[in-house]
Amino acid sequence: QVQLVESGGGLVQAGGSLRLSCAASGLTFGDYAMGWFRQAPGKERTFVARITRSDGSTRYGDSVKGRFTISRDNAKNTVYLQMNSLKPEDTAVYYCAASSWDYPDDGRHKYKYWGQGTQVTVSS
Repeated sequence: QVQLVESGGGLVQAGGSLRLSCAASGLTFGDYAMGWFRQAPGKERTFVARITRSDGSTRYGDSVKGRFTISRDNAKNTVYLQMNSLKPEDTAVYYCAASSWDYPDDGRHKYKYWGQGTQVTVSS
């Protein structure tokens, strides 16, 4: 049984930082590209970042470029999202996801497994 468990969310002031973690189990972690998505109330789930399984290359959504960093530790079966310079518009539930595609990018249908999400709230 595949499980993706996010942690690290919380309440932070604008300009602050948070580091999200996603621990994976039940799959061969190194065989999957990993992604982060977010969903604000009343809005669609949108792409935040992804990291490939092969060379660890990364890609980001336009709204988070230069502020967020995705990384992975295959020895710990964990993917991270370092979020700096947070803004109120970053408030959302953040989900990690696993894809057997190497470059799934923002295609939600390319991600097979999803976590339950962690809430991030940025106050102004």
